[in-house]
Amino acid sequence: MRVMKLLLTGALLWSLYWFAAGWGLRSGIDSWFSEQQRQGWQAEYSELSGGGYPSHHSTRINQPTLADPGTGTAWRADWLEIESPAIWPGRQTLQFAPTPQRLSYFDQTVVIDAQELQARLHLAPGLALGLETMALSSGKWRISDGSETMIKADTMQMSMSQTDSPERYQLLVAATGFSPGTQLREILSASDALPDDFDTLTLDMEVTFDTAWDRTALELRRPQPRQITLALADAHWGELRLKATGALDVNEAGIPTGELSLKIENWRKMLVMADGAGALPAKALDGIERVLALLAGLSGNPRDLDTQLSFRNGYIALGPIPLGAAPRLILR
Repeated sequence: MRVMKLLLTGALLWSLYWFAAGWGLRSGIDSWFSEQQRQGWQAEYSELSGGGYPSHHSTRINQPTLADPGTGTAWRADWLEIESPAIWPGRQTLQFAPTPQRLSYFDQTVVIDAQELQARLHLAPGLALGLETMALSSGKWRISDGSETMIKADTMQMSMSQTDSPERYQLLVAATGFSPGTQLREILSASDALPDDFDTLTLDMEVTFDTAWDRTALELRRPQPRQITLALADAHWGELRLKATGALDVNEAGIPTGELSLKIENWRKMLVMADGAGALPAKALDGIERVLALLAGLSGNPRDLDTQLSFRNGYIALGPIPLGAAPRLILR
């Protein structure tokens, strides 16, 4: 009888804790939306509901809409479900609706269709909710302009893990069955001989930001990259392959400085694609091809090219060939 009373008392206390914690989570979400509205955002939802008793908390946000006028970024979906263990809400799993999501940047809008899209977050204890690990995974997904597919893939795996330095994170990205849509193939001047899907598309790098990622990254400003160490970027598409490694420093204006070592297989066809995409200086194809042919010949294999992509004083060069202004690496 004594044991039964203890069990009943424990169950009652756990139930009180579970319902109080669930109420606190939903109140926190509602307060967060209200605070973003006060900051000038469009931050809305139609309904907030909870469940998961007794092992975890599951909170569904129906028809969430977020729009930041400062960056021109907006997102909306049919629903978003947030799940966490009842004992510690800092281990969260976000389940996204399989129905279309819309992501906008000023007047440009793309539609995201993704099956089994989820994000797992490990957050550090404390009010700042610092990001220790984020893992994003998906089954079949595609991004379209509302009618035509821009890119798609069979799966996607992405992780971002904090290292021994709070501002430095390791990023890993891999996609299987990655396929550029018709418009992107045309922009890249891709030939019909290239297959629909990439054989390999992977990325492994470490990025040091100016601040650690925490709740202010969404509420106030995004941390900005200051150092990038690229262990490997590998894109293999039929007879074309590009591998890159190297390191870049990025200043406060987002201008990178450093070098990336490139290994390009079947570089002549890739050069024609770059020219068709407008990535090369006007009417410079013949001269660039002669210089690269000389460099490839020195490496002993005229079909493949080992060279550097150099970033200096706001400009970018492929080996000795200037390509123009370097892109600004700024997270909006």
